[in-house]
Amino acid sequence: MLGFVWAFSQAGVLAEMADNNPNVVVVSQDMGPFSPFSEQHPDRFFDVGISEANLVGVAAGLAHAGKLPFVVAMAPFVSMRSFEQIRDDCSYNRNGIKIIAPCSGLEAGHWGATHHSVEDLALLRLIPGMTVLCPADPGEGTKAVLAAAEVDGPVYIRFGYIQPIDGYDEDFVIGKAPVLREGSDMAILATGAVVTDALKAHDLLKEQGVSARVLNMHSIKPIDREAIEKAAEEIGRIVTVEEHFVNGGLGGAVAEILAEKGKGRLVRLGLKDEFVMEVAPYPDILKLVGLDAESIAASAKAMLG
Repeated sequence: MLGFVWAFSQAGVLAEMADNNPNVVVVSQDMGPFSPFSEQHPDRFFDVGISEANLVGVAAGLAHAGKLPFVVAMAPFVSMRSFEQIRDDCSYNRNGIKIIAPCSGLEAGHWGATHHSVEDLALLRLIPGMTVLCPADPGEGTKAVLAAAEVDGPVYIRFGYIQPIDGYDEDFVIGKAPVLREGSDMAILATGAVVTDALKAHDLLKEQGVSARVLNMHSIKPIDREAIEKAAEEIGRIVTVEEHFVNGGLGGAVAEILAEKGKGRLVRLGLKDEFVMEVAPYPDILKLVGLDAESIAASAKAMLG
């Protein structure tokens, strides 16, 4: 459960932030100690138990009172059970809570479909004023948390089974997608943990003589429209990769932009219109749904006809 590891590693970041800002508070969903924040700032750590709607409501109230609240809660539950509170108490009322959400995508495959978080991007990017971030490696996760603190409005940060990407140390700019690999035959636009698989797919394609540009779409809303339009203009073939239903998430957002532009061919890789009922370790689930490196490479190459 790497998403939990990296989400909880932000406790030190927030503790340091709280040392310099008396308004920083953390509201947790029955997660136990959030060390070292909960030890260093016990009067600013609130565990409200397994009650996601109340969790977000409490955080929104704290924000309304001038605090800077960070919510720590599992992605499938905070995004769906407290959707109304995120919409009304936070976005509508302009209360800037920051949600750190581990257990995203298919990371909790061993617990079954009830613990998959594969609707959250679609749900939350619908909400006006919402910022939705999906970091691809642990260092980027920390940068996303720091960037979220500066956003005037609510922010959702999706922590999945992210692994360190060798040599990756790009500046984190909300709304800008870093180009991780250059290419001219197609563009692979990936988000979150499967960015690592997209990079492996790039290498597999290169061995087959296929040149693939790889973009890290760490910002789902606002999305980097300029990078998407540039890929459509310069390459024309685009593949989106996400641990999410293909409807409404990254693939949906890219499809909207391409449709408005009237240019580009798109293949969306993700979950089709059905639940993943199999219970298996994370790597096996990825392979099952076609999001492992080999499957991404095969789907991308198929675009070449």
